[in-house]
Parts: sequence; structure tokens; C-alpha cells
Amino acid sequence: MEEQKKLKIAFLTCNDSTDKKSYSGTHYYMGQALIRNGFDVTFIGPLKPWEEFFGRIINRLTLIFLKKKFRFQDTPYFSKRYASMALKKMKGINFDFIFAPAASKEIAFLKTDIPIIYTSDCTWKLIHNYYSKFSNILPSSVIQSHLIERLAIKNASLLLYPSQWVANSALKDYDADDSKVGIILWGANMDEIPSPEIAMNRKRSDECRLFFLGVHWQRKGGEIALQTLLELERMGVNAHLTICGSVPPQPVFHPRVTVIPFLSKKIPEQRKKLEALFEQSDFLLVPSRAECYGIVFAEASSYGLPSVSTDTGGVSAVVKEGVNGFLIPLNATGKNYAELIQRVYNDEQLYSSLVKSSRRHYENEINYDTWAQRLKEKLFEYHINQRSDIKLKAEIN
Repeated sequence: MEEQKKLKIAFLTCNDSTDKKSYSGTHYYMGQALIRNGFDVTFIGPLKPWEEFFGRIINRLTLIFLKKKFRFQDTPYFSKRYASMALKKMKGINFDFIFAPAASKEIAFLKTDIPIIYTSDCTWKLIHNYYSKFSNILPSSVIQSHLIERLAIKNASLLLYPSQWVANSALKDYDADDSKVGIILWGANMDEIPSPEIAMNRKRSDECRLFFLGVHWQRKGGEIALQTLLELERMGVNAHLTICGSVPPQPVFHPRVTVIPFLSKKIPEQRKKLEALFEQSDFLLVPSRAECYGIVFAEASSYGLPSVSTDTGGVSAVVKEGVNGFLIPLNATGKNYAELIQRVYNDEQLYSSLVKSSRRHYENEINYDTWAQRLKEKLFEYHINQRSDIKLKAEIN
């Protein structure tokens, strides 16, 4: 295999990776970045076994009678079904690699000689009871999910995670081979990247404009964002908070709070409104209670918009302290966030420097073209190492 040859990739997930809704768009933007950067990509999904209908029924019954969730997809039976369906779709095609993003159940029982590249922003050990969606699970289902994760990690030839947080879990909790493990940061789920001029020419507004963007109000720290606004007011800072993507559980009647329940990137007018919020805000404020990575911080950095968030999960991989934002401890209050924001906002030179370094960090580290190129380097490196191993074994024999 020469480096000039296009690497032929089977992009394996049970979802439709050509759909921007798949995995919050991450599957789609990864796939497009691979194509854009010279990979020959075949999308293997969607994979939808007809038995999923019965799996959902069982899950509904366990919720009704046992008050617990049943993760039917994370069972050996369904994992083997996904593997069987994938092999049928890949039959007759000479792939160089299988790329499996967040696809532990698809690869756990996949029997193939094709090297598998696995990536995910979490392991089951990390996500269980971290996000509410992955809590209240049947004990037997928890055991099976651990099994699927362990088998997927064992079956993969390379484990290329977006953060040290998840890489450490693979090594510690699932005994991953450290020679397989690497870190490649993920990028921003965006169709149009703002020009460098838009980002670099950002100036502080006359009022401190805070932008909270997130669908999950509680997990994203919506209450703390509100507290931050109130604390800034007490400090005498003229501030405004825009909440987008979710609605506070209790109505908010405040002249300096704007609530936008939802903006769709698929609708041009709404996408432009979202872009304007990124352009016109002074800080992205998302004080997450739980966050595996945080694609939104990469998106903000593309606009030169500094992020203020929490040091939890894998956020520190994408938000670098003093480079494209700041991270505050999980137990911090709105007052702590307000004090940090006031300090940065009042220092024009510091804010201007942060804007420029945010954009540079996006351009150098947290965009999908850089991700795809680093992935390509890892794959060619793997191939060279494999050829060396084969040659060495032949010489020994």
C-alpha cells in the first residue's frame, strides 16, 4: 500500500451516517471530512435488525414492572446481529480499514481480518450514571454493556479517542493494550466555517453578552448560567444572557434574559440566527454538570468566541485553559463564573488575545480536516508497523 493510494474505509455504525441527526451530527461530519481528505468511504449503516421491535417492547415492560431500563442493543444477541448485517454489506469489497465511531456494539462480535479503528468520547464505565440517559439500568444490562465495551476494545486494532479522560478509562477499566491507544481531537459539526476575519476581528460588545447553548438544561448547567447573569448584575456589569436550545423548567421573567427554545441548522433563516449568536456574543457559557467532550466548544472557537465551562469529563481536551476559554471546578457557583467573566471582560487586551488564540486553536487542533489528516497518519503508521511485524516473523521462521 503506497501513501498515494486512497485508503478504502468501511464507515461502520448502525445509524445512517449520511444523516446530520446521527450522533448529533458527529458521524456525518466525520464521514464528510474523511471523503474531503482523500479517503474512499463506504457507509455501512444503517443497520436495523427487525428484532429491535421486540427489544423496545422488552425495554418498555421492564420500565413498567421493574422501573429499570433494558439496553437491548448492548446484548450479545443484537451485537452479533449488527456484526452479521455489517459483514453482508461489506462482502466483496476490499477495505483497508473499518472505522467504527461510537460503535462498540457493532464491532464487539465482528469477526474480520480487516483492521478496526474504534473511537468514542466515552466508555460504558464513564457514561453509566454520568448522563441521566444512562442511569437506572437493569443490573444484568449493566453487566452486558460492560462486556460489549470490553470486547469492542479488544477487537479493535487502534483505539483513537478524543480525550485523555476516555483513553485512561479504556486502559484502566477495560485493560486496553496501550500500544493501540492514541488521542485525536474531534472537530466542529458545521457546514460553513466563519472566515478568519470574522473571528479575528471580534470586539467586546458594550454589554457582556453570554450565550448558553444546549438541549439538556440541567446537564448543561442552565441554572448556573442564570445565577452567573444575576451575579454579574450585582457586580455592576451590564450583561445579557441568551438561552438557546432549551427552556428553563421555571419561567424566567428577566429583561436581560432571552430564551430561544430551538434553532434548526437545516432551516437557513434559523441557521443564520444561530450564526449571529456565535458572532455577536462575548462568551459561550455552558457550565456543564456532565460532558463527555463538547463539540459546541470547537464550534465557538471557530468564531473566536471564548468558552467558559466546567472541568468535568472530557471538556479539558477541547477547552484549553487560557487558550480558547476557561474551566471552573464542578462545585463552583454562579458567583465564581461571574468573577472570572468580569475579570476577562474588563481586560480588553486579555479578551482580544483570547479571541485570537481561540481561533488559532480551532485552526490547529479542533477541526475535522486536522482530525482526518492525523487519522490518516495513524493508519499509514499502523500499516507500516504491520508490514514490519510480518517481515520480522518471516525472518524468525
